[in-house]
Amino acid sequence: MSNQPPTLEDVAREAGVSRATVSRVVNGVRNVDPAIQELVHRAVERTGYAPNRAARALVTRRAETVALVVSGAGDSPQDTQEGFAARVFTDPFFGRVVAGAVGFLRPRSMHPVLMFAETAEDRQEVLTYLRQGRADGALVVSTHPDDPLPALLAEAGLPAVLFARPARPVALSHVDLDHRHGGRLAAQHLLARGCRRPATVAGPLDVPASRERLAGFRETLARAGHPRVPVVEGGFTLDSGFAATARLLDRHPGTDGVFAANDLMAQGACRLLAGRGVRVPQDIAVIGFDDSAIALSCVPPLTTVRQPVERMAAEMARLLDERVRGERAEPVSVVLAPELVVRESA
Repeated sequence: MSNQPPTLEDVAREAGVSRATVSRVVNGVRNVDPAIQELVHRAVERTGYAPNRAARALVTRRAETVALVVSGAGDSPQDTQEGFAARVFTDPFFGRVVAGAVGFLRPRSMHPVLMFAETAEDRQEVLTYLRQGRADGALVVSTHPDDPLPALLAEAGLPAVLFARPARPVALSHVDLDHRHGGRLAAQHLLARGCRRPATVAGPLDVPASRERLAGFRETLARAGHPRVPVVEGGFTLDSGFAATARLLDRHPGTDGVFAANDLMAQGACRLLAGRGVRVPQDIAVIGFDDSAIALSCVPPLTTVRQPVERMAAEMARLLDERVRGERAEPVSVVLAPELVVRESA
């Protein structure tokens, strides 16, 4: 038995097609009949053929690597090392983004490289990485509305797609959720349960998604005869949800329904209520937003507005792939619809 690795010729013989056809399929040329592509892919699996990445890059002029950038607006290296990365790795949201992006990239033999961009130096490193062709483009998750990275990428003409609409317009594609409709769904459900004094723990109000969720919630309640809805601002963390709910109940002790703008804050709200001997949902109904793993581990399990994060991240990767291939030049926005998932908390 030969110890030589399988070649394109081996795959071609196994598939019963020409070497040129195998090369086109392996290199991602799209004008190949789908049935032929399937034959080649199966032959690749049977032979164990692995493309030479360096040789393939010469043909495709692609690195087959995508930078997955988590970006903020800080300027302290200490914050980056001790705070920023820690927040990323402990927030289930970012894990869902990675899972969705990898789900699209892996079958296409593309690989993500995780990069943090919390400082000016970090941002320049991302720009240099992309300019040098070490990644084909960037999928950017911005954690702060003042983040300068999206504008820097757009000005440099580098391929990038954003998770969520940026606070300030930039010439980059983005994928987002109809957050306003999500707020409407939460309000409608609390009203349907018979809540007469609903309130909300909003996310940071300098974040567009937070403002949209709050607007949808308020608009729906106003049309139902609740023109003044108590609002306390949180920070999208469990502790901020706990503290904000405490302030809310101290100011508005008659509250009978709480919409928290993400699941972590809703979990914090449930912990605060349990500590005060308040029953959920009998005394106060609680609704979250995201439908993350936290929703199921919360006590009681959370009713929440589902944000399809994995699908959104996969859509980002698709848009970036089209941009890199030259199939899409102009920036586009893709907005997905939320849905309400009813569990025990409301």
